[in-house]
Amino acid sequence: MHLSIESEIAQTAAALVVDEGLEYGPAKRRALKQLGLPARTALPNNERVEEAVREHLALFCADTQPGELQVLRRLALLWMERMAAFRPYVGGPVWHGTATRLSDIYLQLFCDDSKSAEIALINRGVDYDAHTVRGLHGQPVEALSIGCPSTELGLMVGVHLLIYDLDDLRGALRADACGRTPRGDAAALHQLLQNGQEFEP
Repeated sequence: MHLSIESEIAQTAAALVVDEGLEYGPAKRRALKQLGLPARTALPNNERVEEAVREHLALFCADTQPGELQVLRRLALLWMERMAAFRPYVGGPVWHGTATRLSDIYLQLFCDDSKSAEIALINRGVDYDAHTVRGLHGQPVEALSIGCPSTELGLMVGVHLLIYDLDDLRGALRADACGRTPRGDAAALHQLLQNGQEFEP
C-alpha cells in the first residue's frame, strides 16, 4: 500500500480513537468511509495506528491526557486488588499509556474455575453484563462488563473483566510485535503509577 494512504488512514483512525473512544478495528473501518476509500483498501496494522494515536495525543491532548491516564490506572489498580484472587493483568490503552477519559479498562483474569470470578462479583453485589468478545489470539472469550462512576473524570468508566483459563497465562505474557510486554500485573501497574511513567518498560 502507498505509504501516504496508510498514514492518512492511521491518522484518521487515531483521531476517532482519541476523540470518540473507538477501538482500533472500528476506527480503521470508519476511517475508510470518512476518506471515501474502497472497502477492500488494505488497513494499517494496530502498531501503526497506535503510533498515530501517540502523535495525536502529543499534538492535541498533552495538557489533559497524562492526568486522565493516571485516573484510569488508579481505577484499574483498584479493580485488580478487588479481583486479586484471579490473577488479574491489565492490557490495552491503560497499560500502554494511550488511554484518555473515553477509554475503557480491560483486565484479563486467569481463573482455575471460569465461574469463580462471576460468583465473586455476585457476592460483592456488583452489577455486570456477561457477553463474548474477541480475546487472546482472536479466540472468543467471556467478558464481564461493569460501569464504574469516576468523580475525577465526571463520567462512567467501562471496566471489562475477560475470563481465561489459568493455562492461558503463559502465552499471555509473550512480547508483542514491538517487543513490549503486552500486559502487566498489579505490581507492574503500581510501579508505573509510583514513577509517573506514561509507558510500560
